[in-house]
Amino acid sequence: MKYLILIQSNPQSLAVWETMTEQQRTDFGLGHLRLTEEMREAGVLVVSEGLGDPALATQVSVRDGKTITSDGPYAEVKEHLAGLYLIDVADLDEAIAWAAKAPDAAYTRVEVRPVLDMSAWEI
Repeated sequence: MKYLILIQSNPQSLAVWETMTEQQRTDFGLGHLRLTEEMREAGVLVVSEGLGDPALATQVSVRDGKTITSDGPYAEVKEHLAGLYLIDVADLDEAIAWAAKAPDAAYTRVEVRPVLDMSAWEI
C-alpha cells in the first residue's frame, strides 16, 4: 500500500530552525538525504521531494473554459507543505516507522496519509 509522508513548515518548525546552528541545519538536510537513500535501498521509496517556497507557487483554475493563473505571493499562511516522501509498504505500521525516521519528527510532527488506490475505477 502506498503512503504519503508529509513534511510541514509551520511556526513551531520555523522556531526550531531559527535556534539551529549552521552545522545542525546541514545535518538536518543530510538526514533527509540519508533517509531517502535508506528508503531506496529498502525498496520502499517511490519518490521523495522538497518543495519550493509558497511565494514561488502558481495557482491554476479554469473558468468558462479559460485557464487562469495567479502567481504568488499569496496571503501569508502559518503552515505549508515543505516536502514529501511517497512510499510503498505493507501497512500503516511500517509507514509510521519510516515517518519516525524523518528529521522533522524529532522537532515537530510529520503526517502519514494513505494514497487512494483508484486502479479499479472505470473511466
